[in-house]
Formats: sequence, C-alpha cells, structure tokens
Amino acid sequence: MRGRRRSTASPLPQREGVDPVRVRLPVDSEGAWATVGDHLRERFGAAVGVARVEAMLAEGLFVGADGLPVSGSRAYESGLGLWFQREFAPEEPVPFPIGVVHRDEHVVIADKPHFLATTPRGRHVTQTAVARLRHELGLPHLQPAHRLDRLTAGLVLFVVRPEDRGVYQTLFRDRLVRKEYEAVAGYDPEVALPRTVRSRIVKEHGVVAAREESGEPNSESRVELLEHRDGLGRYRLRPATGRTHQLRLHMSLLGLPLVNDPLYPVVEPEGAPDDWSRPLQLLARALEFTDPVTGEPRRFRSGLRLSAWPDR
Repeated sequence: MRGRRRSTASPLPQREGVDPVRVRLPVDSEGAWATVGDHLRERFGAAVGVARVEAMLAEGLFVGADGLPVSGSRAYESGLGLWFQREFAPEEPVPFPIGVVHRDEHVVIADKPHFLATTPRGRHVTQTAVARLRHELGLPHLQPAHRLDRLTAGLVLFVVRPEDRGVYQTLFRDRLVRKEYEAVAGYDPEVALPRTVRSRIVKEHGVVAAREESGEPNSESRVELLEHRDGLGRYRLRPATGRTHQLRLHMSLLGLPLVNDPLYPVVEPEGAPDDWSRPLQLLARALEFTDPVTGEPRRFRSGLRLSAWPDR
C-alpha cells in the first residue's frame, strides 16, 4: 500500500491560529510567465491589485522553502513552492467563549458557540473555532474532523495530531458517529411526530440556501418532539446523513422552521451584522462513537443551552 504523501512544512509560522498560504507554481508548457513575479501578478492581481502584489514582492513577503524571500525577477520555475502570510480584513470578535468538553493526546471535543465558523472561509478567518482553539490551547496542528454550520452551536471534534486526522474523518464519512441535535421551533399539534424525513437535497455553489427537489432521497432525519409550551416545541433531531442545512430544511418542510433561522423558509437579506441576541435555535447536543485510535466507546454531551427554551 502506497504511503500518504507528506506535505512540505511551512517556513512561516501561523498568525492568530491561521496557517500561511502555500502557492505551488504550475507547469508552464507555453512559456506564459518569464518570471515568478509575472505569474504572481496574474494570479493575485485581480484579487488584491497588481500594486499590492508588487509591494509584497518588494517587501520580501513571498518566501521559499528555506524561508528566504523570493524575488519577483527570479526566472519562472514550475513546481516551485512559495509561502506568504495572508492579510486579515477586520473581523468583529464573536463575544462568546469556546468550551472544551474533553481533551486528550488525540482529540479535543469543543463546544462551539453560535455565530463562530468552524474553519476559515470567506470573510470569517481569525474568528473561527480552529483559529481560536489553536491559539488558546497552544495546539498549532489542530484540525476539525468535520464541520458545524457557523450559526449552529455545539460539539465539534478536533484532531490534535495530523497523522490521526484521517481515521477520525473516516468515522464521519462512513456514518459511524451517532449525532444528536436539539432544536426549538414552532409547535403544531397537526404535525405527527416522531417521524423520519427523507428527501433529495440540493445545495448549489454560490446559493445560500439548499432546496428539496424530486428524485432519489439523499438525506434522512429523525424528528422527535420532547416537550412543548407557549406555542413552541423542543425537538430532538437525529440525522442519518449530513447534507448542508439538512436539519434546518427538513424542519422547515414539516412547517416547523427553527426559531431565528435566517434562511428557512425565507432567505433574509445578506450583509446585515450578526444579532448576538437572536441565535439560531439549533444545538449539536451529543456525539457518540467508538474511538478509532484507542478502541474506547465515547459519548460526549454539550453543556450549552438554547436561549429560546430557558429553564423554569
């Protein structure tokens, strides 16, 4: 069996828990780029401006594997690896801590708050669970084995050592992790529960909301009503699959959209700042699995609570 190819270690440190960017110069069979600078200006000029690329080259911000600056006038070399530190746009700090439910030499089970993305994406880079945990716990190689939506709170499994990440990711890929969610949504006595919802979900790139369409089901969720009061219900949700926004969409299709959901059933305008007082009422409550490294049975439970269902 062929061993996994090791990635080249970065000569630059992390910044605020975020890895530097690696660029590998592609094969140039047509001789389009005479120099490294020619390629970088074409590659990044549209995103940050040619003037900024020129300034980064002049400041020596692109470095090679030896950590030394690479000149823009250097002759183009296919396969050459370069690294640089990305510039972070200002981000409003998410004003909630990340809880740690469990930590050992292999995994960290984090209790992610609402509004915090799991990994860097789009405008959320430093204000992500992985970046903050790397910094707070002093674990620079920490990586998530799966993802939780930015607006959803609850348990996320992070892997401490890069060599262990694959076996924990396989647990989620092969559906060997039993997940349990808790949600608060409207109560309708006409909706018969418990029930299993199966449908075909499609999520298009660049479209914020997923949709249901006809065809072979690719998603399955078990929905149970735990209790109800004052027109609201508290629900236990058990997904058998992991489609994007699956639980949110399935609850909306039942006529029970989650409290404070900005996408289902109606997509709210984008660009508005987060309202910390109105979190989506969805919580990844429990994770259960057999640890692939130690062989131990594991069950973890979130310590967070949904604000729309306070204790009385």
